[in-house]
Amino acid sequence: MAVDLTVVGSINLDLVLQVDRLPRPGETVMGSRFNRFAGGKGANQAVAAARLGARVRMIGAVGDDDFASEALVGLQEAGVELQLERTGQTGLALIYVDADGETEIAVFPGANAAVTPRAVEGSVLCQLEVSDEVILEAAEHASFFALNAAPARALDLEPDLLVVNELEHEVMKRGRLVAVTSGARGAALYEAGRLVAEAAPPAVVAIDGTGAGDAFTACLTVSLLEGAAYEPALRRACAAGAYAASVLGAQTSFPTTAELEELLT
Repeated sequence: MAVDLTVVGSINLDLVLQVDRLPRPGETVMGSRFNRFAGGKGANQAVAAARLGARVRMIGAVGDDDFASEALVGLQEAGVELQLERTGQTGLALIYVDADGETEIAVFPGANAAVTPRAVEGSVLCQLEVSDEVILEAAEHASFFALNAAPARALDLEPDLLVVNELEHEVMKRGRLVAVTSGARGAALYEAGRLVAEAAPPAVVAIDGTGAGDAFTACLTVSLLEGAAYEPALRRACAAGAYAASVLGAQTSFPTTAELEELLT
């Protein structure tokens, strides 16, 4: 049976430039290809969860501009229910991707900074590309609250599931369950500070790491809501992140359940 999940978070348009190597401070490098993709950590995780069979509602904001329709296309194609505010300019992410799939990202929040705090019931997933007030209000009434603490900042909150990479974990540590990701080295899951599962991703050829963390977060959240045990849930999440890293773009790279299962076999 499909799980129900509400994602409260950011919706962006990603402007992606592929380069041979990432520029150093003050350096100009030439790009080989430019693309525009629907993005934003909130929208990414909503699309990733929907691709895995969850019934997803997305709460967020876009601007009154030409970028809005492009930013929403992935959510609409994935069948995500939209509850949107429209104000100002649509959020933008400027992304460099090098030949090894490593990225540098700068984000203009735009309308995401104006999302109105609201009470949300049921299972809820948030990130930190919206205000603290939005996150805290969403967490207050949720029966299960998952938080991907990115971009990292301290927040006085203990979610049911906290997903962080190693650097983000230094900033925010509290959660009933804490998943710590380590890129190609995999991830670890802790319950009340005790290690309960470890997993490594399957080998893939990395093309673009954009969205890999979002695929991991969405897959782990959906798997746990479906009742999966810790180790298989973490293993599926690592595989989802690896799959996303092997395809250019964010929302275009998220696996379906069938694609994920094929990668795991």
